[in-house]
Amino acid sequence: MFRLVTLNLNGIRSAATKGFEAWAAETAADCMGVQEVKAQADTVAGRFDTLDGMPGHFHYAEKKGYSGVGLYSRKPPTDVIMGFDPDEFDAEGRYVEARYDVGGRKLSLISCYFPSGSSGEERQAAKFRFLTKMYLHLVRLKAEREFILMGDVNIAHKEIDLKNWRSNQKNSGFLPEERAWMTRLLDEAGLVDVFRTLNTQAEQYTWWSNRGQAWAKNVGWRLDYHLATPGVAAAARREHIYLAQRFSDHAPLVIDYDFSL
Repeated sequence: MFRLVTLNLNGIRSAATKGFEAWAAETAADCMGVQEVKAQADTVAGRFDTLDGMPGHFHYAEKKGYSGVGLYSRKPPTDVIMGFDPDEFDAEGRYVEARYDVGGRKLSLISCYFPSGSSGEERQAAKFRFLTKMYLHLVRLKAEREFILMGDVNIAHKEIDLKNWRSNQKNSGFLPEERAWMTRLLDEAGLVDVFRTLNTQAEQYTWWSNRGQAWAKNVGWRLDYHLATPGVAAAARREHIYLAQRFSDHAPLVIDYDFSL
C-alpha cells in the first residue's frame, strides 16, 4: 500500500509543538502534503526539511508567516514543479508538484492550498480567480499525466460536508459558485473526490473553527481533499481522518492506495 497524507498545519512550528513530527513517524506515510507552513526557507532548513526520513520540497510565500506548502516524499521525484500561476498566486506559495516518471508511467503528487475568501470581498474575488486558473491547469495536467492533488481546498462541496449548511449558504467556502466549481471539476473535468468513493457517511470533517465549542461539538467542515484522475483514484483502498490528537485547526486526511512508485 502507498500511504498519502494531507494536513493543513496552520504553522509548522506550532504543529511541531503539538506532536506533529512524532505522529508523522508513527503514521509512516510514503508521501505527505502540508499546507499553511507559515515559515520561510531559513526556518525550515535543518529543522523541518525532512520528516520521518522523507525529504521535503517547499513552495514558500513571499510574505513572511503566510501560506506556504510542502511535499514530503520517501521516493525521490523525477522532477519538482513550484507554482502554477506566475502572474498572481505563485507569490503566495500555494502549489508544489512532485513528478514520478517511471517505466512509462507519468504520475504527479501535488500539495496545494486554495485561498480563503472569508476575510472579505477582495479575497473572495481572488479566490474566484484562483479557481478559474486552477480548473484550467488541472484539465491541462490531466491530459498529460495521472495525478493526486492533496490539500486544503477551502470548499465544502455538498450539504453533507459541513454541519451547519443552512446558515452557511452565503459564506465563503459554501457559496453556490464555489460548490458549482467543484461539481464541474468532478463531472465535466472528470476528477474524483477520493475520500467520498470510500466513505459516504455524514459528519466526516477535517476543519473546525476555533470559535465557541466547534471541536467539542463536532461542528466542522470537510475542506481537505484528495482530488485524483480516475485511474489512480480507483486504487484507493482505505481512508482515515485522524482525530486522536490535534496539531492544527485541521485534521490529517490519510488515504492508502494500492500502487507503488
